[in-house]
Amino acid sequence: MIRLQSVTLRRAAKVVLDNADLTIQPGEKVGLVGANGAGKSSLFALLLGHLHEDGGSLAFPAHWRVAAVAQDAPDSPLAATDFVCQADTVLQGAIAAMHDAEARRDGMLLAAAAEAMELAGGYTANARAEALLLGLGFAPHELRRPVHDFSGGWRMRLALAQALFQPSDCMLLDEPTNHLDLDALVWLENWLSRYPGTLLIISHDREFLDAATRVTVQLEQGKLQRFAGGYTAFEERRAQALQQQTQAYARQQQDIAHLTSFVERFRAKATKARQAQSRLKALERMERLAPVMLSNPLRFDFLPPVRQPQQLLRLRGADCGYSAGQPILHGVERDIIAGARIGVLGANGQGKSTLVKTLAGLLPALAGRVQPGVDVVVGYYAQQEMDVLRPDESPLQHLARLAKQTQPQTTTQDWRNWLGRFQFSGDMAEQNVGSMSGGEKARLLLALLVWQRPNVLLLDEPTNHLDLATREALTLALQEFGGAMLLVSHDRALLRAACDEYWLVADGQVKTFEGDLDDYQRWVLERARTRMREGAQSIGDAAAAGATAGSASASSTRKEQRRSAAQSRQNLAQQAKPLKAEQAALESELDALEAERTALEMSLAQGATPAAQRVEQGKRLKQVAERIASYEQRWLDLAESIETLQV
Repeated sequence: MIRLQSVTLRRAAKVVLDNADLTIQPGEKVGLVGANGAGKSSLFALLLGHLHEDGGSLAFPAHWRVAAVAQDAPDSPLAATDFVCQADTVLQGAIAAMHDAEARRDGMLLAAAAEAMELAGGYTANARAEALLLGLGFAPHELRRPVHDFSGGWRMRLALAQALFQPSDCMLLDEPTNHLDLDALVWLENWLSRYPGTLLIISHDREFLDAATRVTVQLEQGKLQRFAGGYTAFEERRAQALQQQTQAYARQQQDIAHLTSFVERFRAKATKARQAQSRLKALERMERLAPVMLSNPLRFDFLPPVRQPQQLLRLRGADCGYSAGQPILHGVERDIIAGARIGVLGANGQGKSTLVKTLAGLLPALAGRVQPGVDVVVGYYAQQEMDVLRPDESPLQHLARLAKQTQPQTTTQDWRNWLGRFQFSGDMAEQNVGSMSGGEKARLLLALLVWQRPNVLLLDEPTNHLDLATREALTLALQEFGGAMLLVSHDRALLRAACDEYWLVADGQVKTFEGDLDDYQRWVLERARTRMREGAQSIGDAAAAGATAGSASASSTRKEQRRSAAQSRQNLAQQAKPLKAEQAALESELDALEAERTALEMSLAQGATPAAQRVEQGKRLKQVAERIASYEQRWLDLAESIETLQV
């Protein structure tokens, strides 16, 4: 187990942990929460051995293999699959031993190396690595692409794939969802639900924490407090604990006031002196409770738009992209009207940001037309903050430049007061943006956005780098916003709370998605099935080609090894047969259950059946939904097992 006893940890002058205690049992799934800057990443660095406690003791099992995601985007000439396999040091040692044995032409060494390869899973390593990459959203043709050819976000996905691939007893994931779209997020949740080791996650995604964790640890004011359950359960128990603490503190203050009053009134009277002395000693022995000290989270509201036209933005036959002749989206026909609250769904790379930038006027349409309405004021939130922020300028300079364009009558004090509402007070208002954290840059973008009094918001991943409290503030502000909104986000809690309809960006098209986020997750799972089948076929073709190429130069010893490997593959294929049969049966069951669910929903919607029958139909609908969820989970388990057996 992991145990912290009276641990103190300092970073420069800041006390990150102050006499903190915590115990984590093997196999527990733990979410670590707290405000930005509370010290969550420093706690991870302590567990990884990069920092050492200044006081107290940390017990961490010495034999545990620990996996963590590299904080910097990797840069390597290796192909993506080879880069992921490189994370398993035992496997790499077995591969090196195999190459050495082949060079020496030593039969005994070759036999030992072949056994080491078998134990390290070397014969299925490429298949397992490629299955991870496909799940994280990489296309089959990208599996052999060099790492340094990918963008920063995709390279961070490769770093995450490395952490998932390497054998581990404990995994520490610091904001693993930052560079994932909703499709990859759904896949990662399923993968982590089957991880057998101890898992610690730092995340600001409420639904991800609820799905992936069963214990929540809060880091606040240097103390660690453990709660049973995911983040939603933590919020409920935390609120109850704060209420009880507030009530206990109030009762104690009443008791103290009563005792103090008695002592002051009667200590000088001979007949009451003994009682007064007794109460004075009781006051001295009393363990004083601390008052509840809550942090001051961000709270803000969007100002009402000056004007609210009915027709805001219109796309007519628009091709969207970055270069002529290579559009990402084709023939887009969309309207944003007053009061629209639209969530944009789709995997990364499909064109969601391209669509938003085209609507915002940052990208011209390659064909067709973008037609803004009269008196439209667009508030655009860029996914990459530095696309609109200047690193060598301060928040005050940013707001001053904007204010001169939109509200020239305002003063420097007005600007300072405004920035203070977004926690940029004093010297922070004059600090260069380039030296700020991601969360601070995000808050500055929100401050500039709200100042403009937009009547249509175009938000591209606004929750990146925001902590949970600030995400909650943004959610509340968007719920009260009186204009129209188009939101790209992988935060499902925000999408559910703020959006009434959804657009799906996929395969070069923008279409209305008929359904809610639960329907979209089912759509993602179905699409993942297809991708896995295609990926498995590609992997099989590549493996066959590699075997053919290697046979031309193999020695007699190598031929024997190849025959052994072929026998192993045949055995694995035999093991996969019943799994594939069960998978096919599940697909048939799922089709039948989906049809039954549709029929039940239609019948209930019509409302023509008797009440008693409707009750029975409702019960049956619940049973069908539970069976579908169970079968889909089993299908994913089988898919992973089959991929592991692929060679």
